[in-house]
Amino acid sequence: MILAGTMIKRFETKLLEEAFEFIEKQNLKTRKKLLQNIRRAEQQSDPKFFKKLNDDIWEFRTLYSGIQYRLLAFWDKENKAKTLVFATHGIVKKTSKVDKKEIDKADKIRKKYFKNKET
Repeated sequence: MILAGTMIKRFETKLLEEAFEFIEKQNLKTRKKLLQNIRRAEQQSDPKFFKKLNDDIWEFRTLYSGIQYRLLAFWDKENKAKTLVFATHGIVKKTSKVDKKEIDKADKIRKKYFKNKET
């Protein structure tokens, strides 16, 4: 039975060190907005909050006070009981596209994560 008002999480978000530090650097209201949008993305499929950038890398999206904040992320679906999304790092976006070097950085972190997970 599902209680009224409870939302089912589609995945659980883990902040890797750089993503955590990025959020910590922001002012209190911005931090709250970033975390609120991560929670929204966990509960509803909406590209306004969480959008695919390429085959492996996604972005948490927050527009706050006219500033575009992005947390790049990747999925780990190997555990069938719990789907995880790892936020690798954050950026403040200046242009409409996410810089390729930021996507490459997130992908490098993703590859390292899965390599380390095997050992």
